[in-house]
Amino acid sequence: MKQYKTVLVLSILLLLLAPFIYAQHIEKSQPLSLEEIWKVAEMNNRQLKLSDLNHQQSKIEILEAKDRLLPEFSLGGDVKLNSKFLIYDNGLFSSPQDVPVKGYGYGVGYNLNLNLYNGGKDKRNIDMKKEEETRKQYEVDLQKHSVKYNAAVAYFDLYKFLHFYDFLHAEIEAEKKQLRLIESLHKNGTVLKSDVLRTSVILSQLELSLSDVRKKIEIAKQRLNILMGREYDAELVIKYQHIIELNAITDGDYNDYLDIAFNNSPAYKMVNSDIKWSELNVKQVKAMLMPKVSLYSNYNYNYPQISFYPYSNDLWGFGQTGIKLQYSIDNLYKSKHIIAHAQAVSSQVNEKAEMKKDEISLQVKEAYLQQQQALESVEAAEKNIIKTTETVRVIRSSYLNQESLLTDLLDAENALLEAKFNLTTARTNVKVTHIRLLAIVGIL
Repeated sequence: MKQYKTVLVLSILLLLLAPFIYAQHIEKSQPLSLEEIWKVAEMNNRQLKLSDLNHQQSKIEILEAKDRLLPEFSLGGDVKLNSKFLIYDNGLFSSPQDVPVKGYGYGVGYNLNLNLYNGGKDKRNIDMKKEEETRKQYEVDLQKHSVKYNAAVAYFDLYKFLHFYDFLHAEIEAEKKQLRLIESLHKNGTVLKSDVLRTSVILSQLELSLSDVRKKIEIAKQRLNILMGREYDAELVIKYQHIIELNAITDGDYNDYLDIAFNNSPAYKMVNSDIKWSELNVKQVKAMLMPKVSLYSNYNYNYPQISFYPYSNDLWGFGQTGIKLQYSIDNLYKSKHIIAHAQAVSSQVNEKAEMKKDEISLQVKEAYLQQQQALESVEAAEKNIIKTTETVRVIRSSYLNQESLLTDLLDAENALLEAKFNLTTARTNVKVTHIRLLAIVGIL
């Protein structure tokens, strides 16, 4: 009876949990679109997390630079043992005068120092840290575009291989039916034994190709999972049955994309940020020639009083408040080469900015032309599909009527399969080249 109750309770629990378990399974196997994969990657990609941590670090460095504007303030105290207080009023080798002081002493006090002026170095250091933080943000944006582009490449590789798998699977099924038909014709003495063997070889080749595509699918899934920050063997399904839309890709010409790149490209913004930083650095180095003015204040209680005459074994307090001016004369001749070095670095950064501009122009041109080439390939592949489909129909009919050879039919079928591969590859290339173009110009 007790065992029966246990089984009954477990059965009820399974019934209650079944919808939840099923819902979890459905959620895990839910097909993902490219946009959904991008969202997951932006949240979980390890490289993006590292870039974001670097960005957060640069924000903290700004706060550290601002902290340097605050006054230096310290409290201190000490306890000591005093030796005899000997005064050699007639020379070192004469008998000294022994001044009576306590055998121990102590002190406590504070020290305050506030920078009033140092050529604007502290405030300029904050501006430099802010510029570094801005550059880190551009690095994050650039890394994000790179991750999204790499995810798109992996996604469309998977998309392409899944379609290849379907094409090959359908072709294998069709080839099996054709093999049965040819075997039947051979039994009737209509075709030769060589036709049966040749068809069997083609079928084996197709099955080998299917196995190869299956492996490529697994690799593409693993790459996508890694880019999304998931376990490499996590279940992954994509919406590959949807036809790729290519209508909106033809919008915009090369000059439009180039203008967008010079306004939005994180890579171009980074070199402009380097220019601003280098200009601030030149001013920072030149500030070495400026004096430093600071406000200081200190006060201490000490025991005993042995700093001023007459000495006393009493507690005493003494403090000072004033303005201190410092000017390093050596900077007049030491700073010459330091300033020249900073100016040379600034000139190099400006040249690098022009080089980056040329590089981006070339990248945009290359990606734009690749996109145009991919669109032309789609158009050619679609026309080729129509031609090869009709060719297969005609040759199959003529083969069954003993008007053409099996090799002609197999070549035509192979050409049709290759045409399907080419069309799918061309369509994915259009999307990949377009996404690469958007990543280069900074609007992905």
